[in-house]
Amino acid sequence: MILPGIEDFLAALPPNRAIAGLDLGTVTIGVAISDLRRQVATPIEVIRREKFTIDATRLLALLTARGAFGIVLGLPLNMDGSSGPRVQSTEAFARNIEKLTDLPITYWDERLSTVAAERALLEADTSRKRRKEVIDQVAAGYILQGALDRMAYLAKS
Repeated sequence: MILPGIEDFLAALPPNRAIAGLDLGTVTIGVAISDLRRQVATPIEVIRREKFTIDATRLLALLTARGAFGIVLGLPLNMDGSSGPRVQSTEAFARNIEKLTDLPITYWDERLSTVAAERALLEADTSRKRRKEVIDQVAAGYILQGALDRMAYLAKS
């Protein structure tokens, strides 16, 4: 089920279970997973996109193997907050994946996540080749960490 608000998503999750963050690109899908207490996001993999059915099968198998109980999809809003073709593509992906899983799905504003990931990799003196290989999974980590931080704040309120 797709839950547009992070509050509803949090309410739908069982306690002490990991969730996944996805940075959905046209060529790759960056994947990050949280710890069981949902405090830390860890980038884990980049899936090279082929065809939706192949991508979905690989993604859901990975999420099952990692024990994920929810999906946070990065929503690529324009800098002014408006939606564009990439948002429509992400929403279509969510609708299609929703048909294949019972995991709750929500969106998280991903503006500047790739910029932050690039900056972190540069500060770590990562080679250009290695940055290209891992940028999407690191961006997924930033997306997921933002959602985790917001959920932690909501849980305290």
